[in-house]
Amino acid sequence: MLALYGATGIHRAVLSNAELQKFKTQQRVSAAAPRGVTLATAIPDLSLWSEKRVKEYQESLAEHSPPALGILRMPKINVEVPVLEGTDDLSLNRGVGHVTGTANPGREGNVAIAGHRDGFFRGLKDVFLGDKVELVTPQRTETYIIDRITIVQPGDVSVLQPRSRASLTLITCYPFYFIGSAPQRYIVQASIVESATMNALAHTRPLSIPEAVDHFVSAK
Repeated sequence: MLALYGATGIHRAVLSNAELQKFKTQQRVSAAAPRGVTLATAIPDLSLWSEKRVKEYQESLAEHSPPALGILRMPKINVEVPVLEGTDDLSLNRGVGHVTGTANPGREGNVAIAGHRDGFFRGLKDVFLGDKVELVTPQRTETYIIDRITIVQPGDVSVLQPRSRASLTLITCYPFYFIGSAPQRYIVQASIVESATMNALAHTRPLSIPEAVDHFVSAK
């Protein structure tokens, strides 16, 4: 029994890294892959996830899915997750989903990515203005800085529109611990930056989430 239990644990660990490993292989063979980029292979931290989300994530590992479009990294909250195409159940249970119709990862425009509030995007509640987000594609790694956090109604698609600079828009349901179908959407937006800008922002105190929301509500 102990041997069977151990074998099952190893099998799950291998499966949980399947999407990251597939992308790592894709990136390795790409002639345009950025130098010095490495991908972590750690099992996702499921400690904040709901039981339902953990179960659906584990079940999704046995299903076939297309290769990831990229890898989304948020160092502040220790997240590294594959970006899959679409926001269907499989994509959002296995990783996070690129919103079809918005700019593709690695392209100019507003790249919108959705995730479950009780899964990979639970940690969005702990990000602040000024935090770094990375989007890794087979061609390069792009760095963004969070510059807007707001809450909108589900039908508000204005957050998907192109912004003045190449940007990321991360979308999840809100409130994070709402029982049932959450009534609002939590939006985190980040603009692409150069290293000089990042260095300047690194010395700026990040705003808390309430401060960020108040700031952008009052700015409207």
